[in-house]
Amino acid sequence: MNRVRITAGPYTFGARFEEAAAPRTVARFRALLPYRERIIHVRWSGEACWIPLGELDLGLGFENATSFPAPGQILLYPGGFSETEILLGYGSVCFASKMGQLAGNHFLTIDEGLENLAPLGKMVLWQGAQEIAFEAA
Repeated sequence: MNRVRITAGPYTFGARFEEAAAPRTVARFRALLPYRERIIHVRWSGEACWIPLGELDLGLGFENATSFPAPGQILLYPGGFSETEILLGYGSVCFASKMGQLAGNHFLTIDEGLENLAPLGKMVLWQGAQEIAFEAA
């Protein structure tokens, strides 16, 4: 299983795991599937939505980490300087928190439905939190 279906608000996306680049993060997230939560708009990072996970310790370190995800790249920040979180970029992003710039593990890439990323991001910005589901495809 290398494919994930993501449903967020009224949109559906197809994504692939980045197994070669982030094997531990992929394995840990795959064990959580199906995963359901709500996404909210970021405060400091630019054009992105996030899932705050608080003090959740997934037992991960950094692998394939970046501060500048391209639209459709999904990061998992394993915690440390800021809380654990999942970040979904839909435009220009410099991943940050109130503590400063962060880097998260790029473990999942949306490759179907990219045209709906910006509409989803704007919906989350102007209408508030949206339900999101990650399921094996």
